[in-house]
Amino acid sequence: MSILETINSPEDVKRLPVSRLPELAADLRQTIIRTCAANGGHLAPSLGVVELTIALHKVFTTPSDKIVWDVGHQAYAHKLLTGRRDNFGTLRTLNGISGFPKRHESPHDAFDVGHSSTSISAATGFAVARDLDGRKGKVLAVIGDGSMTGGIAYEGINHAGHLNRDMIIILNDNEMSIAENVGALSNFLSRTASSEFVHRFKKSTESFLKRLEIGKGVLHVARKMEESFKGLFTPGMLFQAFGFEYIGPVDGHDLPALIETLESVKKFDNSVLIHVLTKKGMGYKPAEQNPSLFHGVGPFEIETGKVLKGKGGASSYTAIFGAALCKLAAEDERIAAITAAMPDGTGLTQFSKEFPERFFDVGIAEQHAVTFAAGLAAGGYRPVFAVYSSFLQRAYDQVCHDVCLQNLPVTFAIDRGGVVGNDGPTHHGAFDLSYLRHLPNLTLMAPKDENELQHMLATAINLGSPAAVRYPRGNGYGVALDQTLAALPVGRAELLRSGDNAAVLALGTMVHPALEAAALLDAEGLAMTVVNARFVKPLDEALIIALAEKHGILITIEENARQGGFGSAVLELLEERGLSGTRVLRLGYPDSYIPQGEQHELRAMLGLDSAGITESIRAFLVS
Repeated sequence: MSILETINSPEDVKRLPVSRLPELAADLRQTIIRTCAANGGHLAPSLGVVELTIALHKVFTTPSDKIVWDVGHQAYAHKLLTGRRDNFGTLRTLNGISGFPKRHESPHDAFDVGHSSTSISAATGFAVARDLDGRKGKVLAVIGDGSMTGGIAYEGINHAGHLNRDMIIILNDNEMSIAENVGALSNFLSRTASSEFVHRFKKSTESFLKRLEIGKGVLHVARKMEESFKGLFTPGMLFQAFGFEYIGPVDGHDLPALIETLESVKKFDNSVLIHVLTKKGMGYKPAEQNPSLFHGVGPFEIETGKVLKGKGGASSYTAIFGAALCKLAAEDERIAAITAAMPDGTGLTQFSKEFPERFFDVGIAEQHAVTFAAGLAAGGYRPVFAVYSSFLQRAYDQVCHDVCLQNLPVTFAIDRGGVVGNDGPTHHGAFDLSYLRHLPNLTLMAPKDENELQHMLATAINLGSPAAVRYPRGNGYGVALDQTLAALPVGRAELLRSGDNAAVLALGTMVHPALEAAALLDAEGLAMTVVNARFVKPLDEALIIALAEKHGILITIEENARQGGFGSAVLELLEERGLSGTRVLRLGYPDSYIPQGEQHELRAMLGLDSAGITESIRAFLVS
């Protein structure tokens, strides 16, 4: 029996002698690697915090102590230590355990996360709630892996430092490199600063000096000397300026050092930040050598680290977007590309190599990215912000006020529109059509295939006003790609087939399933008109009105929330034109968050594959 098999709760971790914890760390890594090899997942981030996770559960007691994980893709070891070992093989699968902390899964998951930079704000809320209720317990925020580039992290730390509650921030630094000749002194400072005796001595000395008139000046000088000395060798001055006592850096893979530091800091009663140095992908050589690839990876061979591809064949929409943007940028020097820490994920890696002076990675800072793009556009450029649908949500205000209000030519290349698969509800692009289509001056479109994506990108960039192109995760259909990219007529849909019974208005990823459903219904004697809508805003009003008057029955299909989406836009048009008597069936996402699962599983569950569409239309027509 492995040592991990004896761990059913954090209490079992506490009973283990420190000498056996490295063995537990090895078991955790093997389990995480084995599961991610089969299911895919965020391998490198979770491998990097194995020792830190063990130390946290060795020292603190959840759920009475609250551990708030940032992003949440660091929490695989945490899940294994908190009663989910036997179900860990279902990680990120339909009806399985989530790849992120979920409160409904376990009382040890203090806060649901899946997006970046929220831990400090949430932990501050927990600390204030605890104090208002007069309860005991420690509150910890574990942030890192790029999350400190997000603006909300600094908003949180600024407020937390002002409040100065009993709270611990652990900065999981897996990027910063500290030279060896400085590291020894830094470790010395860390051990000294984390001593409970020194902490209490410092507090009592400060209290004594504050009571003396001359002591105030001495205290000011002493603080300045301490800050200057530590600031020469550590990032302490930054965090001390925010009101936090700085501890570190600490080796994040040295279990005795971690435990000693946490035990000492546990006795503090003010705001403390512990700077922990970890190696992303630690313990699995392929992940250590290529942490970016193994940050979020699909199934792979454990022995070689070779990633197992999916269905193969056609290129992904992301790749087609990246290639098309490079082609357009070669012809137009005004085009610039922006990403928020996702150059690989959004297809901009090649652009960054071909046009490095026009490529900008702003970190996990979507709000800044949008306003930065607005500034570029106001300065005469044609910026393209490539971003996942669910990540653009963070920058809604900037899209509204900084881009659309000023009618600036910024293009939003919205990747991962629709269900994305195993990352689940925090990553599904379920709302972008709804939160964008009501913004004045914005043109919003979605392609039926990868070739149309190319032309829509050219359309957006050349509009001279705000535009968004929304496309899915995954491979295209393998259609021929035009070498010359031309702008499409704005607000014009494409009639794909004609029928006598009803008209289907399909958008983006739903066009091909709609055609398949129409073929199935045709065999049953139901002849359907099928339209590739192309544009959500502006709609092809003339065509929609003509079809409503001809058929009296319209079916809209979209991969977006039904509330406020494409179907809602069609209903509004019919009402405005006095055609509210038209029977309309709107197919899309329900008014609920969509769980994790493979894309094909989720579309089938939601009735958005060809079989589900066929059944829904048949039932509607005969009702």
